[in-house]
Amino acid sequence: MKKVLCNRRLNVPLRIRFLRCYIWPILLLHTAYGCEAWTIKEDFRKRIEAFEMWRFRRMLAISWTLKVSNEEVLRRVNQLLHTIKIRKVAYLGHVLRHERYELLQLIMMGKVAGRRGVGRRKKSWLGNIRERTGIASAAELFRVAKD
Repeated sequence: MKKVLCNRRLNVPLRIRFLRCYIWPILLLHTAYGCEAWTIKEDFRKRIEAFEMWRFRRMLAISWTLKVSNEEVLRRVNQLLHTIKIRKVAYLGHVLRHERYELLQLIMMGKVAGRRGVGRRKKSWLGNIRERTGIASAAELFRVAKD
């Protein structure tokens, strides 16, 4: 796809549409469940941002000697992490609205009795969504996701 995405005869919005149509679905369906089931940790977030920045800089023909900031590049195009966040919240809303996911709802809203093990807590899927959306309480997140 390099010849199509870096072709100067095609305008930039069309090249961005090609990127979103052909490259992003492959990237977002990396696992069997897709990006909706990912727990995005800091190192993985950096890798996604690096890939996205590398792709957009190549596509827009921005040389590193031009000293264009990453914020300026991302201002010109939509961010991939924003798309992942929207898809995760939409999936959460789908799970919360349907009756056939009662067991999954019970697991998400429940607490485990007993003491936790030694060490740092593992980042949970629900905690990851709360962190990305900026919503502090799980009840508020459930209400927003149902809408």
